Amino acid sequence: MKTALADFIKDTPAGQEADAILRSCVHCGFCLASCPTYQLLGNELDSPRGRIYLMKQLLEGESVSDSTQLHLDRCLGCRACESACPSGVQYGRLLDIGRAVTETRVRRAPLVAAKRFLLNKVVPYPRRAALLLKAAGFARALLPRRLRGQLPGLPAPLPAAARLWPAPRHARRVLLLQGCVQPALGAGINPAAARVLDRVGISAVPVPGAGCCGALSQHLGAEADAHEQLRRNIDALWPGIEAGAEAVLMTSSACSAMFKDYGRLLAGDPQYAPRAARVSELARDLSQLLASESSGLKNALLRARAAHGAWPATRVAFQAPCSLQHALRAAGVVEPLLLAAGFTLTGVDDGQRCCGSAGTYSILQPELSQRLLAAKLEALGRGAPEVIATANIGCLHHLRGATPTPVRHWIELVDERLGGG
Repeated sequence: MKTALADFIKDTPAGQEADAILRSCVHCGFCLASCPTYQLLGNELDSPRGRIYLMKQLLEGESVSDSTQLHLDRCLGCRACESACPSGVQYGRLLDIGRAVTETRVRRAPLVAAKRFLLNKVVPYPRRAALLLKAAGFARALLPRRLRGQLPGLPAPLPAAARLWPAPRHARRVLLLQGCVQPALGAGINPAAARVLDRVGISAVPVPGAGCCGALSQHLGAEADAHEQLRRNIDALWPGIEAGAEAVLMTSSACSAMFKDYGRLLAGDPQYAPRAARVSELARDLSQLLASESSGLKNALLRARAAHGAWPATRVAFQAPCSLQHALRAAGVVEPLLLAAGFTLTGVDDGQRCCGSAGTYSILQPELSQRLLAAKLEALGRGAPEVIATANIGCLHHLRGATPTPVRHWIELVDERLGGG
């Protein structure tokens, strides 16, 4: 694709990156069949190829309208198009650049702007997010039934055993990030991960001072806020990295994907660029680490089974998040771990398709999100699972609010097989 970027961006790092990405696109259209919004709406402008044309016009200085903004807003950022693209177009990064520029060129309606501002200023901060979720949980009970599904319910209190975090006792150590909304929406996930890692000879060390990975602000077009969150996390992680931690670990695949991008996102920051690159080098999703330790995990599971008796043949449908499949390219990593733990996996048709959560998408694009959610739950339910498992807190919360089938993080299931929780 030939380009002629406008003066306002062509000589900037973002402009040079966008120019290279645009030039790599050959208009082949392989991405269309993989795009959830194109499949729903049938509009070329709601496909990756159409959005690339819109962003090209934007970056070349042509007039931009709220129509351009609408089509970019409708994108889930699932990056399924990247997995389908034979030319390796880095669509996700181009989308971040295009959205950030659009935010400076198109004025949003006051109500929409206020909603996005509040999401950016509340959700990435754990204490603020916890207070908001608690208030939403209480308010939910006062609403008519048809409106209750739009607000999250309060999670059930955790027993003490599910909150137990093993003290560091192994020579091998990893730094385990807590996340922003996960402590409120899935408080048992990180302790479960720490217990499973402890069983395979790795101590998981929490990271005081760390917070949101920065993905939410980045995808809302608030790059300055996102970069501040990146720098804060690097500062919090650095003492542990200098002390010899072998990995920076996340239990939410969307956060894992974001941490892998730290080096690229801060490449132009001379103070942070070397440390950001090191953080990206060490960043791993929990599933990736445990897959590399599968023999140790299998041995621990065999010992637990011998001690506690036969496991029930629980049927599990695994929902592979887009961030795990397309951003991390780690499709098929979790399923063998669940099989090793004695679970029976049910088939999931069209498993690469997005569930509609996509960070704040379910809040900002509720109609499209709900259509995707209904299709995903139908696919997950065809095998009559007793439990739905996933690897991302956003997907977990989105699915859990719409089905009577229990929805769990996969590491909680493995932890229970080992006798934890």
